[in-house]
Amino acid sequence: LQAMKPPGAQGSQSTYTDLLSVIEEMGKEIRPTYAGSKSAMERLKRGIIHARALVRECLAETERNART
Repeated sequence: LQAMKPPGAQGSQSTYTDLLSVIEEMGKEIRPTYAGSKSAMERLKRGIIHARALVRECLAETERNART
């Protein structure tokens, strides 16, 4: 997992970019997972956990921006 980014416009853009990158990497693990690869399944699980954390960060940033 990557370190948390500082808040702010560039930080939120970076978080969103990180999220897109994680989703792209997760897509590469789908086929091997169906083929029965245990390591691909573990990478996919880690990707899901990472993506969920990034989504929470993006939502929190959106809520902060909506209040101002």
